[in-house]
Amino acid sequence: MIETWIGLAVAIGLVGYLLASLLFPDRF
Repeated sequence: MIETWIGLAVAIGLVGYLLASLLFPDRF
């Protein structure tokens, strides 16, 4: 149960990081 939430948080973090790098390329 805990592993599922950890995996979900990691997936959301990765997607958010990819979106941020696409939207704000000058910050990375």
